[in-house]
Amino acid sequence: MHHRHHAHRPAARPASAVRSPLGELEQAFLALAHRVEPLTLPAHLVCDAPDRAAWPVDRVRTHLAHPSTRPELREQTWREVIRRAHELGEPWDVVAVAMTVPVLRRMLARLARPVHLERAEVEQEALAAVAAALRTVDPCAERLDRELFSAADRAVHRLVYAARRRATRETAPAAVHLDRLCSVPQAEHGEPADELTVLARAVQAQVVDVAEARLIARTRLDGEPMHRLAAERGVSVRQLYRHRSAAEQHLAAHLRCQLQEQ
Repeated sequence: MHHRHHAHRPAARPASAVRSPLGELEQAFLALAHRVEPLTLPAHLVCDAPDRAAWPVDRVRTHLAHPSTRPELREQTWREVIRRAHELGEPWDVVAVAMTVPVLRRMLARLARPVHLERAEVEQEALAAVAAALRTVDPCAERLDRELFSAADRAVHRLVYAARRRATRETAPAAVHLDRLCSVPQAEHGEPADELTVLARAVQAQVVDVAEARLIARTRLDGEPMHRLAAERGVSVRQLYRHRSAAEQHLAAHLRCQLQEQ
């Protein structure tokens, strides 16, 4: 069955599509609930007076998330879902992670995400944390759902913190060259050079190569989104950030030397 790893498989498709790991997992989950023979759970787990003995897993999840559902019912439902995930594996591991999707959506909607951090990366991190916690959580523990949500919350906040630190490191060299590009004099006329001219000179001086100069120009000067260039080049957004950061550090060092020589 091909659904098993949707919750924690790294992104493989081009970022040009509006990809949502939560959305992909939701599709896999709903397919299980709406197939010819729906995947079900005993309805009494989550409802005191169910209208039938078994409910499709999506209906169980709706009741699970409803404020009127008693904590005891919520607890026993989670315990059974996690027991099945541990003992039966597919597709219950997918179901267990998918049960967290409504809460994860609310959690991520409140998250102060840095602009350069892709939403898909945050969703993937949250799902990976839930999947990892699911494998190690004690089915006899209290508030099993809290264990899963806490793991996701810690993971996404670590990701955001790391992204902010990375952005600070990456934009520091950029600040050096973007603020000073126009102050580097032209050798022939002593007039300020524009940014593209300085980048062209850096290529001629073999400080950066043509691809690196284009990457800096298109993202820093033209404002093109990194995910578009990542898709063009067949690399991850994170790889492209690292690539640009290294190129900008070389450029910044080169410009500092030029300014010192003035």
